[in-house]
Amino acid sequence: MIEVADLGGDGDTRPTRALVLHPEIRGDPRRREAEAALAEAMALAQALPGIDLIDGQIVRLPRAHPGKLFGSGKLEELKGRIEEDEIELVLIDGPVSPVQQRNLERDWKVKLLDRTGLILEIFADRARTREGVLQVELAALSYQRTRLVRAWTHLERQRGGLGFVGGPGETQIEADRRAIDTQIVRLRRKLDKVVRTRELHRAARRRVPYPIVALVGYTNAGKSTLFNRMTGAQVLAKDMLFATLDPTMRAVTLPGGLQVILSDTVGFISDLPTQLVAAFRATLEEVLEADLIVHVRDIAHPESEAQAADVEAILADLGVADATARIEVWNKADLLPVDDPQLTVAARREGVFVASALTGQGLEAVFAAITETLDEARTTAELELAYDQGRARAWLHEQGVVQAEEPGEAGMRVSVNWTTTQRRRFEAILAAEEAEAEGPQSSS
Repeated sequence: MIEVADLGGDGDTRPTRALVLHPEIRGDPRRREAEAALAEAMALAQALPGIDLIDGQIVRLPRAHPGKLFGSGKLEELKGRIEEDEIELVLIDGPVSPVQQRNLERDWKVKLLDRTGLILEIFADRARTREGVLQVELAALSYQRTRLVRAWTHLERQRGGLGFVGGPGETQIEADRRAIDTQIVRLRRKLDKVVRTRELHRAARRRVPYPIVALVGYTNAGKSTLFNRMTGAQVLAKDMLFATLDPTMRAVTLPGGLQVILSDTVGFISDLPTQLVAAFRATLEEVLEADLIVHVRDIAHPESEAQAADVEAILADLGVADATARIEVWNKADLLPVDDPQLTVAARREGVFVASALTGQGLEAVFAAITETLDEARTTAELELAYDQGRARAWLHEQGVVQAEEPGEAGMRVSVNWTTTQRRRFEAILAAEEAEAEGPQSSS
């Protein structure tokens, strides 16, 4: 949490007065619609505790000044506003180089965070699981290492807000770099242990005869509200960016009787810091292993199409295969007028369902589509299982896919009629059994 005390105050913990600036740089190929981008940046600022958001402003620039981002005239104009409104923290919606950050802080006599720094602050505040905390700290250290025109006094903390505060100065750069590298090595060792534990959990889930359904979408699209309605869980669901950070999974029985494992994931966002994409890859592995991805969109948002494109780009970066089954839920339909043209567009698109997770409108069709998608076409196969592969044979019987079986010289010959998902899970069970059998031999 950013507080006045963190910014060099006298211990007063009143909210920090903040101003959001969205630089609109002419000719920037990544430029988004300025008003919508500013609104999202202000929502990000409001998602961070301890912030008293005074205002937001679009700053139109012909180009980015290499040393101070803004030209001299605009610098003086903004400085006057900062002093008049007694601003203590400036949040810039975009990338700011270390040199630009240092110069702006000196000129304006305030603390400054760019978009990446702000998102890291939010993630640091929201992480709850051991893995989430470690991933946030690793991402923050990777970010800080590139910004050693300043010093970082929070490196001794085990947890808490990142607190981007000033330190001893540039003479400590080498010491800071060594301290950061030491911390990164320590965190990676801890994270490796956590990841290995998660892999054991995933291996156990592969032996569970339920397909995995992953809810993905832009942050604040309504994934957690949909998750709560489907599971009866009490996951934090607020009209707030990044209300969900750590993944949550529940076993769910759909109205048609199909049992699935439902996963609620962290929301995506445009210009997601590259450090977070890498650090949170393990958290998003539920998406990589999902049998079905449900893309939840906030259809009432003016930038819904752009948000959907950002989600698809991040899924591609994560390595989600195009062959993975997907459906789209155009959520928050209760906020649209009945004659909205988007409703007509949705009706013409295959795999798109208009719904409201808040009111329950349209969810019957969503549940039916999930059931239909996962109730795949079946194929027959002839298997030969060794007599000591009892776990795999028992799993086949639990699935109800065994049509006939008879004993042979080397093992049981089993005829099955199964889906592609069941075949994949059966192969995972065999691989797990083989690994367990080889374990004692390799250790000896």
